[in-house]
Amino acid sequence: MIVPGVVSVTFRQLAATEVVQLTAAAGLSAISWAGDVHVPLGELGTARAVGAATTAAGLSVEGYGSYFDAGDAAPEVFDEVLRTAVALGAPTIRVWAGKRTPEDSDAAHRARVVSELVRCAELAASEGVRVAVEFHVHTLTKTLDSAVKLFAEAGHENLVPYWQPRELPEVAECLTEVRALLPSVTAAHVFSWGADGFDERLPLDARPDLWQPVLAELAADGLTRHALLEFVVDDDPAVFRRDAATLLDWLG
Repeated sequence: MIVPGVVSVTFRQLAATEVVQLTAAAGLSAISWAGDVHVPLGELGTARAVGAATTAAGLSVEGYGSYFDAGDAAPEVFDEVLRTAVALGAPTIRVWAGKRTPEDSDAAHRARVVSELVRCAELAASEGVRVAVEFHVHTLTKTLDSAVKLFAEAGHENLVPYWQPRELPEVAECLTEVRALLPSVTAAHVFSWGADGFDERLPLDARPDLWQPVLAELAADGLTRHALLEFVVDDDPAVFRRDAATLLDWLG
């Protein structure tokens, strides 16, 4: 089952309560809350209030989108990340696989990132929270081979991938990535870009050739995963509402 939702950082300009209202009105079901704007790290009262507002609106908290860089950030920072996620009621914490790409990483850096990811996964498991690694071009998940190797090296069941398309996404390449990360991938960040990537955001319905087969792959085994809207054209709530309608239509 694919649960439709939104990444709250899509609307940095809105208060958390406005994001809740917009998400519910659009017919979506979940929110991934950003740790840099809506639920700041260590603000446990804010985290509890945002979590309560989310559930009161009939929505679920998909996760806590932290900006913790495993292997590069001070390890004790994750302790605060975990406390904030628990206060929010988040079942998942998003982290980053360091700050270096595979080609810029030596064996020592890679080993440090893997070791820290395992430590975070173990700490989070003690609170019933899982750790999800962002699939991102500026980290060790830049390439599929590096990402698959990373999860194999960590070998921890509480460490899972998120997935999102890269700039200039090719359908065949995206499907290869998704299939390689299944069944452990828990969420996809859903958006459509043109030839200029991040600088050319498109309405979601510009890429049915990409998203319909990707969503079908994610749904095929019947496990629960999230499809989270992000990168809306001009950060415009009206465009978001149309994108939400498109996503709901594709999910049937």
